[in-house]
Amino acid sequence: MVVWKVSIIIPCKKIDDYTKQCIDFCKNLEYPKSSYEIIVLPDDKPEDSMEDIKIIPTGPLTPGAKRNIGIKNAEGEIYAFIDSDAYPSKEWLENALKYLNNQTGVVAVGGPGLTPPEDSSTQKASGLVFSSLLMGGLASRYKQKKVSETDEVHSCNLIVHKEVFEKIKGWNEKYWPGEDTLLCLEIRKKGWKIVEAQDVVVYHHRKPLFKKHLGQVWQFGLHRGFFAKKFGGNSLKLGYFFPSFLLIFLLMGLVVGAFSKIWFIFYILLTMLYVFICLFVAVVETRKCDIKLSPFVFLGIMTTHLTYGLAFLLGLTRKELKK
Repeated sequence: MVVWKVSIIIPCKKIDDYTKQCIDFCKNLEYPKSSYEIIVLPDDKPEDSMEDIKIIPTGPLTPGAKRNIGIKNAEGEIYAFIDSDAYPSKEWLENALKYLNNQTGVVAVGGPGLTPPEDSSTQKASGLVFSSLLMGGLASRYKQKKVSETDEVHSCNLIVHKEVFEKIKGWNEKYWPGEDTLLCLEIRKKGWKIVEAQDVVVYHHRKPLFKKHLGQVWQFGLHRGFFAKKFGGNSLKLGYFFPSFLLIFLLMGLVVGAFSKIWFIFYILLTMLYVFICLFVAVVETRKCDIKLSPFVFLGIMTTHLTYGLAFLLGLTRKELKK
């Protein structure tokens, strides 16, 4: 395997406990120490310095803007992006680079962001919601599946050739979340390939159910709906529209049911079927880890669908999103 010089780029607001954990794991990768550097981009200069870490204060910028600053100060031939509330497996770089080496046209590789074993119960429940069968294709971001070509991967676990940023403008600095969607859209427009691999693993701390989890889901849905209208491309997949279809069915079906007894019965049966499927999936997802989490996952799946669906519809109506 070719040993490339890699720049690990970590945007953050401040160097908190999660960021320190991320840095510690990055410092202990199974990759030659002389062949990678770690660049951390907090808002302000920390009080304490960190040995062998390049710290670049940026001010309060979006993650995309911070990553672009990291790129300008990077010495690597490969850029490895990871979120500050995530940490890599020991083989993270080693496994990622074999895909960039061996597959013609592959310039970017990502992988799952698994829920850390030390996360709280409500964080684990959030992870189980995201990785459930009812999250569609996005579930592959949260659990290990087979190696496959994809239209996009998430920015918490993304390794990219330097040449990509020599030919496109870099990360979008206006939108967050969703800057990874737009970067991957530009990569695909150039005819390059993106691979999602099950052995390119990071562990990503979850937002706990319900308030913080649903707040994150709201932002995902709002930006995806807006992107579907403004940019099209990888945001036009039918699966992104399903939660909105569900929400419309539940609301309109109730109204129509007030005027038609037959429709009302049909509506109740379909709604009960949906609830049963959510309950069944919640039990399946939790039985191998902690069955006591099943009620939280059950409610989490349904509230995630409805929150995302409403936010997506609002995103479709927005002329612009606030930075």
